Amino acid sequence: MKEVLLEVQPRVNVSKGQLSSNRNAGKIPAVFYGKDVKTASITIDEKSFLTIVEENGSNVLVTLNFVEGKKAAIIKHIQRDVISQKPIHIDFQNVSLTDKVEVLVPIHIEGVSDGVKNFGGVMETIVREIRVSCLPGDIPQKVTVDVSPLGIGQRVLVSDLPKLDGVEYLSDPNSLIVHIVTVSAEEEKSADAEGAAEPEVISKGKKDKEGEEGAAPAAGAGTQAGDKK
Repeated sequence: MKEVLLEVQPRVNVSKGQLSSNRNAGKIPAVFYGKDVKTASITIDEKSFLTIVEENGSNVLVTLNFVEGKKAAIIKHIQRDVISQKPIHIDFQNVSLTDKVEVLVPIHIEGVSDGVKNFGGVMETIVREIRVSCLPGDIPQKVTVDVSPLGIGQRVLVSDLPKLDGVEYLSDPNSLIVHIVTVSAEEEKSADAEGAAEPEVISKGKKDKEGEEGAAPAAGAGTQAGDKK
């Protein structure tokens, strides 16, 4: 297994201003934690981190190079800037190479289904990632699903996903991943959703209008009576 090495620097009592300056200088604040390890606040190089993720995916097993030695970790969470989507904080979780971990893996849809290509169907993706259990060294970057053979009304369930060595799918085997539907079915679903979102309009009948009109003089009469007193 190829070692993916990432250099880290300790981060101690850094103010918000210093954090902002570090980010502008291409340094990302991060935290390293896990079982039987001391939680550590660290800083990593943004360019190096992005290169690792681009080449290996976000489920890559990373070797963090501390001053006191190397430690294996997985990327547990990436916090991104709302506008630029640049990473602004990373959570690294320490792992043992001999203990299984549970992670979410993206599902990659490959090909164009026969139902879409030749019969005007619509592909509807229900699930875009799936939870798996495996050793850190066996974490897949993605799970590829080939939808090209699918016709109208056909689907892919969790039980249909490709078998990967050392990887166990934790979702219900009968859970739907993707299916091919007709355009009319998709339109009906959209129409139902729009209908449910429309507010209920209650029109007033003739009697209601007459009642309202009749009520106005009564209020006026009361006012006049008060004036006479």
